[in-house]
Amino acid sequence: MTSDDDARGPAALRALRRTPGVRTLSSYRREWLVKDVVAGVVLTTLLVPQGMAYAELAGLPAITGLYTSVLCLLAYAVLGPSRILVLGPDSALGPMIAATVLPLVASGGDSARAVALASMMALMVGVITILASVARLGFVADLISKPTMIGYMNGLSLTILVGQLPKLFGFSTDADGLIREAAAFVRGLADGKAVPAAIAVGGAGIVLVLALQRRLPKVPAVLVMVVLAIGATSLFDLGAHGVGLVGTLPKGFPPFTLPHVRLADLGPLAAGALGIAVVSLADTISNASAFAARTGQEVRGGQEMAAIGAANVAAGLFQGFPVSTSGSRTAVAERAGARTQLTGVVGAVLIVLMLVLLPGLFRNLPQPALAAVVVTASLSLADIRGTTRLWRQRRTEFWLCMAAFLGVALLGVLNGIAVAVGLSILNVFRRAWWPYSTVLGRVPGLEGYHDIRSYPDAARLPGLVIHRFDGPLFFANAKAFRDGVLRLSRQDPPPRWILLAAEPVTDVDTTAADVLADLDEDLAERHVRLMFAELKDPVRRKLEHYEPARPPDPARFFPTLEAGVRAYRELTGAEWTATAGGTPGGGVPDGRARENGAPGGGVPDGRATENGAPEGGAPGGPATENGAPGAGAPEGPAAENGAPEGGPAEGGTAAHPWPP
Repeated sequence: MTSDDDARGPAALRALRRTPGVRTLSSYRREWLVKDVVAGVVLTTLLVPQGMAYAELAGLPAITGLYTSVLCLLAYAVLGPSRILVLGPDSALGPMIAATVLPLVASGGDSARAVALASMMALMVGVITILASVARLGFVADLISKPTMIGYMNGLSLTILVGQLPKLFGFSTDADGLIREAAAFVRGLADGKAVPAAIAVGGAGIVLVLALQRRLPKVPAVLVMVVLAIGATSLFDLGAHGVGLVGTLPKGFPPFTLPHVRLADLGPLAAGALGIAVVSLADTISNASAFAARTGQEVRGGQEMAAIGAANVAAGLFQGFPVSTSGSRTAVAERAGARTQLTGVVGAVLIVLMLVLLPGLFRNLPQPALAAVVVTASLSLADIRGTTRLWRQRRTEFWLCMAAFLGVALLGVLNGIAVAVGLSILNVFRRAWWPYSTVLGRVPGLEGYHDIRSYPDAARLPGLVIHRFDGPLFFANAKAFRDGVLRLSRQDPPPRWILLAAEPVTDVDTTAADVLADLDEDLAERHVRLMFAELKDPVRRKLEHYEPARPPDPARFFPTLEAGVRAYRELTGAEWTATAGGTPGGGVPDGRARENGAPGGGVPDGRATENGAPEGGAPGGPATENGAPGAGAPEGPAAENGAPEGGPAEGGTAAHPWPP
């Protein structure tokens, strides 16, 4: 053995020891064994029927769901950082797999090609998530906001439900897409294709599962329903009454297989894999965070992504399909007493034993019973309560939710995920484009300076407007900021100073810096000066860096709002005066009302805000969506700075910082 071999040996051994599975094994406690084994047995009773049902939901043979379950459980047991998180086929991914694979398989095409396509997509999902882990791209999972995720899941739930109705009623259709599937189902009913026995089995299965989950949550509802359905097949000879049965599963376990697909298939498969990877990562991080909080573990996002990737690669190499975490199966394992990933290993071993020794165990399981499993799972995806809460709390996010829902319902599950991500990004951009802005005044009995929308009677200094802009200044909102300040400068009588409460301004890009320079020139023509208070040092240094030949005059910057106000009073001798209601003459620009204020700090003009309260309402009114009483804005730290008083900057009447 060479010295290189000697070096590689210990390095490989150290890497092996660092894997989560080996670390767990080295610290395993004997008292955990019984609990993990029992939890593994209980989990298997859910893994088998759900695995088969979700495989058929993806348009694949039922047996592939069991192959997938085994490989992903074993891979995650070795590499997964969570002690009890359970992976496997997922109801949310099934329609996405079907939407990608089935169009590539000719009508009536062989199932082997569908399996190969799904396996290749699992490999792609694995590679994408592993690369995302290496590149630390876990933030991609955050591209779907909660409102859009709720809408996406609601649309997915309805799509799954409608797609399973023909199977639940004992017939099949070739339609694709929510609208076409619904129409095909109605035509099937009109043509008399429904099988009464299938309806009875499927309907009873749904009612039984939902009732047990609600009344007796510790009872394995799916297992009870499956056992009773198999018994009903034997007792009533359901096969002879037109009810489809699962039949005997192939015996044994599949060999290591590299999926063979056509070159032309890779593009559509990659697009589907990317969408599945985003949904899978978002689901995984969410579930990992929820269960880690219960067990006191720390969420390791990078390791979770790598483990999910490895599980998908393992499934793809043994005729499996893409997988994700399952909150419901993890909850079952947790309630059954699972302590470590040995629970998943036990489940995988039991499935393999069933495939080898008892492949005919589920041969009398009715297909409508599998449809009932999928339907009950789809109902759990929908979040009606969350949707109604969005309607009550924030209408714009409700409409985002509905747009994502319609994207799935009308455009399909793959296009729907693109719509959901796009809407989330546009919502972020919208907030940055029109950040909240307002004018501040002094309120008797309260320290600091406060939003005049919340306190219309706040005192003001004649000739001074204290303006707050709650966001970074960059290319998208710089002109909105400029327009708002110019509106402030045009009031009658015109102000002498516009003092920007700049603590919320966390950044200024080159475009915004140029806009500021032009704005200063425009204000100078009106004999109005733009001053700054509480501007962060990093932001100020950027302004100095952008124009090294003409840096901003230091005399225009004050360490606190109080310092700026004192400097103005010393210059002018102005005294505080009360205003009546914050009228346009009082210095608030009159923009169009919008959800979080008017563009450029628009004036409350009596139009109702999103939650129905009049804009500029009195203090003490109901909280608006931005949290302020009486439709007011939140009083951020820039308004109530409470900072120690600092002296006025020397030379408070100095020239403009960007001289023409």
